[in-house]
Amino acid sequence: MDGASNRAAVRLLQDVGIPATVRYAKVMGVGDVPSVPSLALGSGEVTLQSLTAAYAAFANHGLVPTPLVIRRVEERDGTVLFSADPSSTRAISDASAFLMADMMADVIDAGTAAKVRSQGFTLPAAGKTGTTNDYHDAWFVGFTPTLVAGVWVGFDQPRTILAGGFASDVAVPVWTAFMKGATRGEKARWL
Repeated sequence: MDGASNRAAVRLLQDVGIPATVRYAKVMGVGDVPSVPSLALGSGEVTLQSLTAAYAAFANHGLVPTPLVIRRVEERDGTVLFSADPSSTRAISDASAFLMADMMADVIDAGTAAKVRSQGFTLPAAGKTGTTNDYHDAWFVGFTPTLVAGVWVGFDQPRTILAGGFASDVAVPVWTAFMKGATRGEKARWL
């Protein structure tokens, strides 16, 4: 986060309150986060899976989907051997989800994930980058109305990815390459 974003996040946490923010994190599926003022700066640890599912609520009208590892297994002739039963829970209102998605679109269109556009991904999309202070972790979670994907770059045993290894330089290009292939042929539409 830059200084202005940090100040805005701290102010929002002060306005909403730490207890309410911790409750929202749990409802959104992020899990238990620390009840401390530095929560506004990302002081809690979360998994990429839970973070991606939480961001899915913004593309999914406020519903947080239960993450699935396998959606369906078919035989060569198309016979379905297994089909998961997707479920979701209401975390926020549809209006709140839209407003968050609309604000997060600026991250891709003119913010820390602007490389998405310069690298040729043109569909309407939104997302958020994150980089730890010591460059041990860099992540990007982004979405279109039909697909949410998260990318984490780092090491199993924490160490610096590379000096100045911001998410915009190491995670965003991976996400962009994946999304360009995964959404090939989709029509441009927004929420």
